[in-house]
Amino acid sequence: MISTLHYISQQTAAADHLANIQAACDAGCNWIQLRIKDSTPEAVLPIAIAAKKICEPYNATLIINDYPRVAKAIGAHGVHVGKNDMTVAAARAITGPEMIVGGTANTLNDLLQHVKDGADYVGLGPYRFTTTKQKLSPILGLEGIANILQQLASQGITIPVIAIGGIVQEDVAALIAAGAHGVAVSGLITHAADRKEVVKNIFAMAQKEQEAGSNI
Repeated sequence: MISTLHYISQQTAAADHLANIQAACDAGCNWIQLRIKDSTPEAVLPIAIAAKKICEPYNATLIINDYPRVAKAIGAHGVHVGKNDMTVAAARAITGPEMIVGGTANTLNDLLQHVKDGADYVGLGPYRFTTTKQKLSPILGLEGIANILQQLASQGITIPVIAIGGIVQEDVAALIAAGAHGVAVSGLITHAADRKEVVKNIFAMAQKEQEAGSNI
């Protein structure tokens, strides 16, 4: 089951990836993506092992960004590949059929390629400008994301799509109503004054909009 809320780890001046993952799990996040860019598998491996130990007591899904061999070595739940990284198919060849594999998309063609390659879910964005990511793809906004999701639905494709990129709480309901399965956030939770409240609100909004959509 793909969660409706994905927490993307980050390192801040106040806390490292692991401390922020611990805080996210404490707040109720059940899907954690360890995202360390511009590093090496050797450097990421011990952090991934520690992240797994944090996630396990919470039964939180752990996804490793960009390093499928690390994900496989530590027994993570899955791997996520960026738009300019290896393909979903290449990652799947490394991880095997059982592991969750997700990919980032910016266009309908990106998304369809991920589906063809056997992705379990797709991150679609950026929704708006974000400082979390270098070399940002063109901003989609609500209209752009909704348009891609409508085209996807018209082709009968039902893969879970996670909206990503500068998302705040006020965006969640509209994105789910537009057809997104959920949202991926980083700073929204990392920098929240009350992380538990933010997580609870996002889950509640996602559930409400999904139920409303199923009743149409």
